[in-house]
Amino acid sequence: MTDVPVPPAQSAGGASDSISVELSARRTGMSFQRTRMSADRTLMSVMRTSLSLISFGFTIYQFFKSLEAQSLVKASHAPRNFGLALVYLGVGMVTVGILFHVQFMIGLRKERREMAEQGLIHAQSHFPISFTLVVAVLLLILGIAVIANVAMNVGPFR
Repeated sequence: MTDVPVPPAQSAGGASDSISVELSARRTGMSFQRTRMSADRTLMSVMRTSLSLISFGFTIYQFFKSLEAQSLVKASHAPRNFGLALVYLGVGMVTVGILFHVQFMIGLRKERREMAEQGLIHAQSHFPISFTLVVAVLLLILGIAVIANVAMNVGPFR
């Protein structure tokens, strides 16, 4: 049987428990990865909802603008305001989701670093930047572009 490395915090204990301690440290280390993936899934849920709100608001605005251009409905600010409200809600939602995700990940990294310093986990794998977070920031930029288009009639969607 090969020697199993024992975390420093447990090296003073008995040798009979070294395998149990090692397995526990590995399970705890993996739980951080699972928690990180769970946070990514939560951010993806926020993104899905906010994308729906942004796209639905923009679609309402474009649909009624098209009907006005064809002189099928009388010009009104109600569809524009409702569409803009949905876009604002979507952008606000993705902003709060990004802030929550960043705050949560900072806390998780801090907890992981503290446990690694105490020798309770190995922490050999790294925590790269979340691809989900990058896409959420891109969605936020897209939402701001939609707001600029609807509110001020500028931007790439005219």
